[in-house]
Amino acid sequence: MSMHVIALDQGTTSSRAIVFSKEGEIVSRGQYPLPQHYPAPGWVEHDPMEILRTQLMALAEAYERSELSPAQIAAIGVTNQRETTVVWEKDTGMPIMNAIVWQCRRTAEECERLVQSGIGDYVRETTGLLIDAYFSGTKIAWILDHVPGARARAERGELLCGTVDSWLIWTLTGEHVSDYSNCSRTMLFDIDRLCWDEELCRALRVPMQMLPRPVPNSGVYGYVKPGVRGVEALQGIPVAGAAGDQQAALFGQGCFSAGQAKNTYGTGCFTLMNTGSRSLRSQSGLLTSVGWQLNGETTYALEGSVFNAGSTIQWLRDELGLIGSAHETDLLAESVPDNGGAYLVSAFTGLGAPHWDMYARGAILGLTRGVTRAHIARAALEGIAYQVADLVSTMEQDLGHPLESLWVDGGASVSDFMMQFQADLLRCSIYRPRMVETTAAGAAYLAGLATGVWSGTDEILKNRALERVFAPEMPQDDARRLLDQWHKAVRRTLRWAE
Repeated sequence: MSMHVIALDQGTTSSRAIVFSKEGEIVSRGQYPLPQHYPAPGWVEHDPMEILRTQLMALAEAYERSELSPAQIAAIGVTNQRETTVVWEKDTGMPIMNAIVWQCRRTAEECERLVQSGIGDYVRETTGLLIDAYFSGTKIAWILDHVPGARARAERGELLCGTVDSWLIWTLTGEHVSDYSNCSRTMLFDIDRLCWDEELCRALRVPMQMLPRPVPNSGVYGYVKPGVRGVEALQGIPVAGAAGDQQAALFGQGCFSAGQAKNTYGTGCFTLMNTGSRSLRSQSGLLTSVGWQLNGETTYALEGSVFNAGSTIQWLRDELGLIGSAHETDLLAESVPDNGGAYLVSAFTGLGAPHWDMYARGAILGLTRGVTRAHIARAALEGIAYQVADLVSTMEQDLGHPLESLWVDGGASVSDFMMQFQADLLRCSIYRPRMVETTAAGAAYLAGLATGVWSGTDEILKNRALERVFAPEMPQDDARRLLDQWHKAVRRTLRWAE
């Protein structure tokens, strides 16, 4: 019986593929960087063909390095940067313009118009989201409005759209589908009825015939078709599971019970809590999404987002030239006893929960002549942890009780300095698993459940192993004082852009 699963992990800054064994171990991997495009201030784009090219290269590399035969591959699972939006021609498969990335703020004015129209409460009750340029709905409308002839073509049924999961699955199999977790991030999807909402599609001016068919997160969507360039050996392998990257990480962490939470430290930071079968609406600015649907049972998640986390470290390296590698940030941060009074608010593309300010912008505050690049490196890492602390505090208000523990993953979670500082701020234990590729693992598990590699979630939990636990060490009064200063710094960045 086939006992390996390949996960496609298409992220904001790279495309990866990982081959997993039944024991949840990584057999092989492939990874390629994804170029970023910034055509105007606050705008972010990706070339959909670059997304596809890098993802197929990563898939081919991971498969070749595994030295497995096609018969040993049970399925392919997909996880992806979520709200990033692609529109392509139904007949040719060619995108009509670059993908608009989740970080892009170009539709902020349209979102303001929607707020003024009074539809905000309906959006929140139906989709679990707040009106924001973050989500896919206004991105689709923008493309139709700005590519000549696109809206008429969409209404004639000539164009398709979707998030990156949909784009990849369509290219691999020819099936135009999107899993429930990704659908729930569009601002067009009824998360209780699990279907596209006609009223929202009208309000956001998105023709429903463009939209993919919503599907559960575990199930065979189609099979790798002939002629997919570079991965011909995998023809006929089922694509059998999909989830947005953050929901996939929650699943990959084994947070299968209500009340369990994780935070992914990636390009952005995303804190998700499993709320079980109840689609809890936040009173504090958090979002409600479909976590996954498995065996006909839907699990929901409460979520808060930090738009810039790992991207802040990239900024220090690539734009400012203060560091040569991400690891150097840790070394510099640990070389000084404190932040020297400096606070870095990385609101490069606005602030997410709990502020939801599309017009906030980044700032470094508290500078004196005594502040060195080591202090700024430390302020960058601390700034990520502060924002996560704000999310968790908001989540605790909604739940009415403190968080007992937090599971962590993502590239920046390898930072011992930041994980300890996070535990000090949250006043709870931080659990870092031995295998931090939990986003890809979640996609693999969903695909493997659909094809018999794993019998259920109990079997998956046997694969979970801890690498380290971080417990609070800083006195609580010190942590509170630092948070107060942080909030003072955040207030200086709000509503900065016109």
